Amino acid sequence: MKKIGFLSFGHWTPSPQSATRSAADALLQSIDLAVAAEELGADGAYFRVHHFARQLSSPFPLLAAIGAKTHSIEIGTGVIDMRYENPLYMAEDAGAADLIAGGRLQLGISRGSPEQVIDGWRYFGYAPSEGENESDMARRHTEVLLDVLRGEGFAKPNPQPMFPNPPGLLRPEPYSEGLRERIWWGAGSNATAVWAAKLGMNLQSSTLKDDETGEPFHIQQAKQIRAYRDAWAEAGHTRTPRVSVSRSIFALMDDLDRMYFGAGRNDSDKVGFLDEKTRAIFGRSYAAEPDKLVKQLKQDEAIAEADTLLLTVPNQLGVEYNVHVIESILKHVAPAMGWRDA
Repeated sequence: MKKIGFLSFGHWTPSPQSATRSAADALLQSIDLAVAAEELGADGAYFRVHHFARQLSSPFPLLAAIGAKTHSIEIGTGVIDMRYENPLYMAEDAGAADLIAGGRLQLGISRGSPEQVIDGWRYFGYAPSEGENESDMARRHTEVLLDVLRGEGFAKPNPQPMFPNPPGLLRPEPYSEGLRERIWWGAGSNATAVWAAKLGMNLQSSTLKDDETGEPFHIQQAKQIRAYRDAWAEAGHTRTPRVSVSRSIFALMDDLDRMYFGAGRNDSDKVGFLDEKTRAIFGRSYAAEPDKLVKQLKQDEAIAEADTLLLTVPNQLGVEYNVHVIESILKHVAPAMGWRDA
């Protein structure tokens, strides 16, 4: 295990039981948690993106703010729903955020999951082309983004521009060198993982995926990762890809940890339906004393296959508690998992 970061969904609710009661709280606390995680030595600060929900939505202002206040930690998403995105505008936003962060952006994108409203992307002005479905549209937006991030000019310049142009065709600016190799695809199936490999994207695999074999979640996810790596090698890419998995992992260090997570309610996989057609398997959570936790995690085949582990954090419990959650894993669990040995 080379890198360990956190993944926050950025939930907020005005409930008095929540430490994150407004959108402003969610954003500002996300910045504070990223700064604190960097101080602890964590490798990454990642954020989920949802629209029409009391969660984090537009990621680039947040990523730019974190980039300006940190120095070494990777900053990223897991994931941006490409059904909602204008790829050219996204390339500009991502380029700006990456330049502010000094090339630390790790941009996770995907087709997205079921949202809060029906066909929410239509309200953003997007619709599948003739013969497409919404997944096809997300992949088309992705392919345009990847092409733009190559940095080659394609737009014919105005012969009488307001400002002087460089020679040749123009590209969206600002352009950030190397960002194309730091795009990740959140794959919910083996087939989309293979597709991502062919296009040269890194792989993010979440705490759920299509239930394709009926096997335990971690075994199915490990097979997905192996299929991805096989497809990567077959495509002939020259660099080594990165693969992340996310997990809910809590070291029970004190009575407060045991009160929140010690009941063992989510210590087994669950199967459900994301929609009327998609049967999905949801991976278990891990909560135990550090020595027991290490033994459990070493039996997780997908964690062993990945190079990056993202810890999903309960952001509504507040920054201080989540710093404790991350620190407990980094100090008492991660070294035994081979963190930074390679």
